[in-house]
Amino acid sequence: MNILLVGGGGREHALAWKLSQSPRLTRLYATPGSAAIAQVAECVALDGFEAMADFALKTAIDLVVVGPETPLAAGLADLLMSRGLRVFGPLAAAARLEGSKVFSKQFMARHGIPTAPFRTFTQVEPARDYVHELGGRCVVKADGLAAGKGAIVCRDAQEADAALNLILVEKAFGDSGSEVVVEAFMPGEEASYFAVCDGKDFIAFPSAQDHKPVFDLDRGPNTGGMGAYCPAPVVTPKMERKVIEEIVRPTLEGMAAEGCPFQGVLYVGLMIDKGVPRVVEYNCRFGDPECQPQMMMLESDLVDLLEAAVEGKLAGFQPAWREGTAACIVMASGGYPGAYETGFPIAGLEEPSPQAGCMVFHAGTARDKDRWVNTGGRVLGVTAWGETLATALENGYRAVSGIHWQGAFFRKDIGLKGMKHDKGGRPEVNVGIVVGSASDLDVARKATEVLDKLGVRYELAVASAHRTPERTRAFVAACLAAGAEVFIAMAGMAAALPGVVAAETQKPVIGVPIKSSAFEGFDAMLSIAQMPPGIPVATVAVGGGVNAALLATGILALKYPDLEAALKEYRLEQAQKVAEAHKDAGLSTLI
Repeated sequence: MNILLVGGGGREHALAWKLSQSPRLTRLYATPGSAAIAQVAECVALDGFEAMADFALKTAIDLVVVGPETPLAAGLADLLMSRGLRVFGPLAAAARLEGSKVFSKQFMARHGIPTAPFRTFTQVEPARDYVHELGGRCVVKADGLAAGKGAIVCRDAQEADAALNLILVEKAFGDSGSEVVVEAFMPGEEASYFAVCDGKDFIAFPSAQDHKPVFDLDRGPNTGGMGAYCPAPVVTPKMERKVIEEIVRPTLEGMAAEGCPFQGVLYVGLMIDKGVPRVVEYNCRFGDPECQPQMMMLESDLVDLLEAAVEGKLAGFQPAWREGTAACIVMASGGYPGAYETGFPIAGLEEPSPQAGCMVFHAGTARDKDRWVNTGGRVLGVTAWGETLATALENGYRAVSGIHWQGAFFRKDIGLKGMKHDKGGRPEVNVGIVVGSASDLDVARKATEVLDKLGVRYELAVASAHRTPERTRAFVAACLAAGAEVFIAMAGMAAALPGVVAAETQKPVIGVPIKSSAFEGFDAMLSIAQMPPGIPVATVAVGGGVNAALLATGILALKYPDLEAALKEYRLEQAQKVAEAHKDAGLSTLI
């Protein structure tokens, strides 16, 4: 079979990589392709849709696979099909689901598909009035295609006003912004659902979760996507059934009823809150960067699947999926999604390999003699597989650490939301906290605030080492019975309490010295630090409830992925505060 792949980005590199593995493939062409795609396909420069059709007919192309949304919205599939060619990708009328936010929202309203309340506008003033009706917090979307950057999440009316001016007045997205959708903000967790459709039936890919904002912890402007992983734990089997029955099937039935059956990839951007899925947006093609990990998860032949969709034969089709998880970490050029510099040599691309469970898909690179250089904003999609999400991310970030070019950056929190769903096996109580007197509770509260933030379950009690030793023993025993794996003991002066706790358990014990005498807590610190051999107690600073909580969480994170993710997010938040303080003070611009 001869196949022509349209596109040249990271998504198309992943598609070319997977298509090239098919035993049915005779020749694979790509237009425009890229230097990376040229490693598995023959790249051809074809100027315009007619040139693509002429080439496909001349070279006996059996299937055209269209990667990006822009040619689909512009009618490439229509032209190719009119010339007698088989195309995987929707006709322009169906691609309106992505090509026009106004059409897609009105379509959802017509067919009762759950989404946020909205209105559409061509003028700023009435749009501002609706923003105030919504209370200021909203999402402003350019109607047309905007490379994934046309949806602006606004925290208040001031930000919404700036977004409306950017799109409708300054024309930042050109004609794509001649009309806007203003919709109510939807709380919840995002996920991406992909269905390969033949107009009536569909095959679902593993759900995914994209990371749109440019900086860690979802800060900064939206991008085309800074990383993704699949499957997404937020889309449980029960949730997937809801998505299918309430969204996917009504969408396919609605499009068919309106005379434009959908054949291709239906991408449903979801917001899931309290067990309820709602549609953020539709796309009409594989996601980028979601496609990269999804291709790594597909074990069977992609050619068979796409051909079945084109021929209307998906009913009963059974693809094979790889066990485990795959994750993609996008490496971008400094300054992206704003202005960025290109042409820098990229070092380290020779290291990752499919044999090591890792592939580097190229989104914005070129060959300059014997080296790779960056040519775009999103440059590489480092994609790795693992038996768990934690191991996939570990493999991916290990590969990322070996790749360098001037100005390169990446998000450090890809997949943490998914890991936080992995609470499997965590007991009723994780940490037992005991203080020697009620006066120590202020320090204990500092610890519990951190534990609450990180999602660590704990029990807190007042029990004296000297006055109520049996009470201390009973509390330790009760915590152990409930599953506690770390203890924190806080005491002042002689500070025997941590030692008493350590004598009752082999679990780690963290001692917190309390300032309660003229020695300012140093007497307690020395007491805790000098426990007898065989009674180990870790010691933090005087009044160090916060660090005790973090150390306890760090110990637990060795076993529980959700706490590992929560701890990483906490550290990233601390780093952001330092960077913001530096910036607010107007200090050196060198870092």
